[in-house]
Amino acid sequence: MAEPNAETLTPALPSLELGLIGNCQIGALVDEHARIVWGCFPRFDGDPLFCNLLNDADQGFFALELVNGVGSEQYYLRNTAILCTELTDAHGGRVRIMDFAPRFKQYDRHFRPTTIVRQLEVLEGAPMLRVRLRPVSGHGSERPAITQGSNHIRYICGDHVLRLTTDAPRTHILQEQPFIVDEPLTFLLGPDESVTESVSEAARHFYERTRDYWQDWVRSLAIPFEWQRAVIRAAITLKLSTYEDTGAVLAAMTTSIPEAADTQRNWDYRYCWLRDAYFVVHALNRLGATRTMERFLHYIINLVAAANDHRLQPLYGIGGETRISEWEVGALRGYRGMGPVRIGNAAYTQSQHDVYGAVVLAATQAFFDERLEQDSHLALFKRLEQLGEQAARLYDQPDAGIWEYRGRARVHTYSSVMCWAACDRLGRIAARVGLTDRAEHWRSQAATMHQVICERAWNEERGAFVESFGGEGMDASLLLLHELDFLPADDPRFVATVEAIERDLRRGDHIFRYAEADDFGSPENAFNICTYWFIDALAVIGREAEARRLLENMLDHRTRLGLMSEDLNTETGELWGNFPQTYSMVGMINTAMHLSRRWEDAF
Repeated sequence: MAEPNAETLTPALPSLELGLIGNCQIGALVDEHARIVWGCFPRFDGDPLFCNLLNDADQGFFALELVNGVGSEQYYLRNTAILCTELTDAHGGRVRIMDFAPRFKQYDRHFRPTTIVRQLEVLEGAPMLRVRLRPVSGHGSERPAITQGSNHIRYICGDHVLRLTTDAPRTHILQEQPFIVDEPLTFLLGPDESVTESVSEAARHFYERTRDYWQDWVRSLAIPFEWQRAVIRAAITLKLSTYEDTGAVLAAMTTSIPEAADTQRNWDYRYCWLRDAYFVVHALNRLGATRTMERFLHYIINLVAAANDHRLQPLYGIGGETRISEWEVGALRGYRGMGPVRIGNAAYTQSQHDVYGAVVLAATQAFFDERLEQDSHLALFKRLEQLGEQAARLYDQPDAGIWEYRGRARVHTYSSVMCWAACDRLGRIAARVGLTDRAEHWRSQAATMHQVICERAWNEERGAFVESFGGEGMDASLLLLHELDFLPADDPRFVATVEAIERDLRRGDHIFRYAEADDFGSPENAFNICTYWFIDALAVIGREAEARRLLENMLDHRTRLGLMSEDLNTETGELWGNFPQTYSMVGMINTAMHLSRRWEDAF
C-alpha cells in the first residue's frame, strides 16, 4: 500500500467517541473522522477485519479522509441507525458521509447482509479525498491479498473475502492517492458477490429501505414522556446488539477495552451473559419491542433445553456455543497500547448461581404476557422447575458471583437472592397455570430460602445486608433487593442497605460495584449499570429529586452520539470498558422509564 503523501487530519488518541452502525448480523464502530476502526465478520464474534481500535499500527481501518482536514461533526439521522459524519477541510470544502448496514423487510423476512454502505456527498467546495481501506485478518496478524475487477476490489482476508464495489476511481483507492471529489461517491463493502445494478442506485435503494425500517421500528416503541431521545437511541443500540439468527443479545461489540487504564481488566464481551437476561427482557418489554424480546426468550429457552444436568453457564456464544476458550492475541497491542487483547472468555467455566434466577425471571414473561405465544406452557414450566431445583440446592453454596471473581469463591448474597427469585417466580408461574400443588411447593421453598438469606446475609454490626454470608463488605448488586421483590421499598433493612452502599461505594455521583480488592487490585472506575441501580433505589425510598438529578448527570456522561460503555472514571468523566455496553444502555432505558412523568400528567 502506498504511503501517505499529503496532509490529512490525523486522529488523536483512540477514544470511545464512536458511532455504532449495524443490522443485527454485523456491527461496526466509526470514529469522529469517519474511520471504521472496529468491525467483525461474518458476525459479531468473528475475526475483527477492522481492528484499529485495538492497534496502533497503520492498518485495520477504512478511512475516507479529506486532505488538509480541519474538523468534523457527527450525528445520527433522526430515529435511525444511519450515521452521518461531516468533514471540513482548510479551504472550506465539506463533505457528508452516511454510513449504515442495510436492514429491511424483503420477501417476508429481514434482509441483513454482511454489508456496509458508505455514501459521500459534497456539501461545499471541491475537496480532495483520500480513500484508505486496510483490512487485516488473523486478529490483526495478516494483511490481505488484493485483486480487482472492472468496478470492484477484492480483499482476501483469510477465510473471508471483502468486496468493495464503488464508482470512485479504483486506481486512486489502491494507491491511496488523493483526488478531487466533485460528485457523489458510493462504497459498498460486503461479500464477494456481484452488484448487478448501478452501485449508486443499489446504495440509494438500501438507504431508503433501511431509513424507513428504523423509523417505523421506532414508531412502534413505547417510550417515556421525558428523556425520549436518550431512550430511543438506547433502544436502537440495544436492537443493534441482537444477533437475529438466534435471538441472542451480546454484552458489547468489542473485546479488551480496559475497565480502567493499565489494569489488565480486559475482557471479550462479544457473547451473551445470562445475568443480563432479566434486565434486557424487562427493558424490551417496557419498550414494547415484543418481537425482539420473544426471540431472546427463545434463545434462552433453547439454552435451558440443551443444558447438561440442568446446569447453566454464566455466558454462551451468540449461536448458543457452550465452549468459549480464552486466549491472548499477540498481533494487537490493545486500546491505547493497554493490552492484552483477549479472544474468548474463560468465565464460561465458572459457577455463578445467579444465572438460575436470571433465566427464570426472564422466562416468567412468557407466562404472564398475553402478547406472546402461549403454546407448551406446561413443558416450559417443567424445564424451569429443573432450574429451580438447582437454585434450591445451590443458594447457600459458594460461587464466583455476578462480578465473576476469578480468584475466590463465597456465598454471595446476590446469587442467593437470585436463587430465591427463581423459586419465588416458579410459585407464581405455577399458580398462573393452575398447578396448585407445585405453587405451594415453590412458595414453601422460597420462604425457607428467604429466611436463611435474611439471617446469614444480614450484618448486625453494619446494620445492612452485605455482599456474602458472614461478610462485611458492600456490593452494588444489593441495590436490587427491592427490584427483585425480595424486600419492599419501605423495609428499613432495604433503606439501610442502600445507605450503606452509598457510604461505601459512592464516588461523587457514581457507584462502584465493590470496593474490596480483587484479583487485579482495587477497582478504579465506577460501573455504569450500578449507578442506574442506585438511582432506581433512591427513587423508591423517597429521594426522587436526587434520583432525577443523578439520571441527568448520567445522561451528560454519554458520548456525543448518546452511547455508553461499561465503566466511568469519576475524576475525569472518561468512559472505559467495552463499548457500547448493553447493560448500560438497558439501565438507561429502565431508569428513564422509572422516573419519567406519565404522559397523562405531562400536559
